Amino acid sequence: MNLKKIFPVLMLFISFTFYAQGERMREKKEQIKALKVAFLTTELDLTASEAEKFWPIYNTFDDKQFELRHQKMKAFMGRMEEGSIDKMSEKEASAFLNQMESSEEELFFLRKKFFSTLKGILPATKIIKLKKSEEDFNRKLLQQYRDKGPRK
Repeated sequence: MNLKKIFPVLMLFISFTFYAQGERMREKKEQIKALKVAFLTTELDLTASEAEKFWPIYNTFDDKQFELRHQKMKAFMGRMEEGSIDKMSEKEASAFLNQMESSEEELFFLRKKFFSTLKGILPATKIIKLKKSEEDFNRKLLQQYRDKGPRK
């Protein structure tokens, strides 16, 4: 067979495979988000008025937080692919450390602004419950992942 005929078919197959994997990841992310919404709704016991104001703010915050963390991990993993930490010069390591600190600060200020906004919507006790509930949800999610992981 001619390579010119096989190559486009192969590329089409590969692109469909990557697309399908991306779709599955989006579906999983949406599934987790739905579970998180249900969990937080139950834990926080929001009134209709509170929920109406809370969810748009929370969803915006959660999306920004996810994006910042994703960028941070992408940068970190990118540096690890380029070479090991041991091969970094002190100048490169210092610049990378500054980048990591900047990302952490950005996440901190995002959460601080979020809490400040919530203070006008929810009582302090529910804001504290939110923080605890998020941690509880993440812990349960991690435990489920561990339980379903490969057995040795």
